[in-house]
Amino acid sequence: MRQNPARRGALLDAAIEVLAREGARGLTFRAVDTEAKVPNGTASNYFSNRDDLLTQVGQRFYERLDPGPEVISAALEGPRDRARVTELMHELVDRVSAFRSGYLALLELRLEATRRPELRRLLTERIRADIDFNIDYHLRSGLPGDATTVVLFYLAFNWLILDRLTLPDIFPEDQIQDLVTAMVERVLPPDSGRSPGEPA
Repeated sequence: MRQNPARRGALLDAAIEVLAREGARGLTFRAVDTEAKVPNGTASNYFSNRDDLLTQVGQRFYERLDPGPEVISAALEGPRDRARVTELMHELVDRVSAFRSGYLALLELRLEATRRPELRRLLTERIRADIDFNIDYHLRSGLPGDATTVVLFYLAFNWLILDRLTLPDIFPEDQIQDLVTAMVERVLPPDSGRSPGEPA
């Protein structure tokens, strides 16, 4: 297998676009080569088979969605209150929504995972690790809420993003921001005025 990281990344990005546009049935090595504008046979030099390609597409989605250390550090600036959590959730929903093809490709991978045990194992491990990271980050940050708060946000905002990207007329765009704010306000109690970690 070829090991040029930049070329592999470009092929995986092309695969994401194909998967989002054509669905899993349309994801072939030839389609990836065409999307990436490379000679036929290039993708088959980088991925041992279609399962390998699907698995690496799942990993690539999370690589591209990673906000990076600067964004993570910036998230800890300012007060640790409900208003700050609201800002962070708006940023999260907008960042994930902006990567439309990646999110749609991930949905296709989830459907494929019901038929491919190795892909199911990979996605389960990767998504569980992402949830655990977010829980740990939230608890260490001193932001209000607990592990269940993070899980509830994960469940609610994933479905909101799903509707936003696939059936946008259910909740018109001008309602999205209000819905994000309302979710935070209903999951998190009002600020008590205590410092983070201070007992009730």
